[in-house]
Amino acid sequence: MEILRIENVTKTYGEKDTAVHALDRVSFSVEEGEFVAVTGPSGSGKSTLLHILGGVDKPDSGTVQVKGTDIFRLNETNQAIFRRRQIGLIYQFYNLIPILTVEENILLPLLLDGKKPNPKRLAQILSILGLEDRKEHLPSQLSGGQQQRVSVGRALITHPAVILADEPTGNLDQKNTKEIMDLFCKLNRTYKQTIVMITHDMRLAAQCDRVLAIVDGRLAAGRTLMNQKVPLDN
Repeated sequence: MEILRIENVTKTYGEKDTAVHALDRVSFSVEEGEFVAVTGPSGSGKSTLLHILGGVDKPDSGTVQVKGTDIFRLNETNQAIFRRRQIGLIYQFYNLIPILTVEENILLPLLLDGKKPNPKRLAQILSILGLEDRKEHLPSQLSGGQQQRVSVGRALITHPAVILADEPTGNLDQKNTKEIMDLFCKLNRTYKQTIVMITHDMRLAAQCDRVLAIVDGRLAAGRTLMNQKVPLDN
């Protein structure tokens, strides 16, 4: 089943002689349960692409559909609600709320949505993240790798259609990079979570099902690997 479809997405910053074509008619789709890496040199347009997929930035033209919904046809309020429920965003710099505990940071999307947390799902996510004994800790009491795991949990809590990760290991050392990548592979291959990850590290990209290369705002190449996957409990 197709989860994500991008058609002829174009984005330009500036005008005339100063115009920068960040994305030029990019099109591709992502199936449910895929783990897709998007690679490319600095300035290639890969982060712009992820921001557009997440509804954080708007394309000049083209469409982005998540589970059949064109997110840019929604009004601002409904787009924010849809994004909160269906798209999990993970950034390089964690973006945790410093005065909230691990548990509160993970539950934040549900609380903002006025939804009652499912204790079983919260416990499952804390177990997957290896943070059961850290749930009452503040971000300042955690290592960088633990903080990134909290941001992964926050992205997972709503059971989103897709998780979008922008250089999620870019602020971590080699040990924590491996732990976060192992976690992503577990979420994808064991629990069938669809993930699109921006990375400049081809060693990480090689662990994904498919690699898409962005060069000068254009989709350049791709390849496919197959994995066995099982769904995550609701």
